[in-house]
Amino acid sequence: MRKLALGIVALALLFSASPRSVAASLSLVFSSSSSNPAAHAKLTYRRIFKSSSPEFIEIIVHDDTDAATFEIRQLDEDPGASPFEVGPSLRAKMFDLAAQLKNFQGQDLDVHRRIANLGEKTFRWEQGSEVHEVKFNYTLNSAATQLMQIFEGLARQEELVTLLERRMKYDRLGINDALLQFETDLNHKLLPEPQRALPTLDQIAGDSRFVEIGRQRARALAERIRHSTPANSTAAAPALH
Repeated sequence: MRKLALGIVALALLFSASPRSVAASLSLVFSSSSSNPAAHAKLTYRRIFKSSSPEFIEIIVHDDTDAATFEIRQLDEDPGASPFEVGPSLRAKMFDLAAQLKNFQGQDLDVHRRIANLGEKTFRWEQGSEVHEVKFNYTLNSAATQLMQIFEGLARQEELVTLLERRMKYDRLGINDALLQFETDLNHKLLPEPQRALPTLDQIAGDSRFVEIGRQRARALAERIRHSTPANSTAAAPALH
């Protein structure tokens, strides 16, 4: 960088540029060198629905990394996000749906009809200093509905994995009921990336401290997920109706 700056000074002197021009040129060089590379984008989904369970959901995904965060709680509980992962295939689908919605810029997604309160949903898109968001109660927009269902599916998926892990620690006899809940959502294709639960299912299947029916169910679910998920890839987006 110092050599480049000196080169600009030399060229300026060669062509009899004024000191002010030289200073301006140097300022441009150094400001360009210190600028950050293009910022990556992130998507946020938030749902607030009082008197429901859960009352608060927030999920954040990024376009350049599997690392994501989720927060699922009641409104009177302490806030705090937890890490999880979202694979590249699903993330690409999510950002494509956001692009179809112009990254929420100038969008009005709400149906604007007298219907029941279904909770305030917020889509937010950020890239550097550029931020767009839209709020709605209920929408008929197909792309928005698909994106919402993916986010809600991710939230449900993490809820179920958390439930399984909690039962493993504190309620071994209740593990089969939690597995039944997981199986029901899997049957309805509500879980976008069920393979994320494989380590937990394998642990249950191989641990003799759990009831045998639960171990068998965990083993069967794990085999089913492995056979339905292409090797070395993430699950595709859930079937949406």
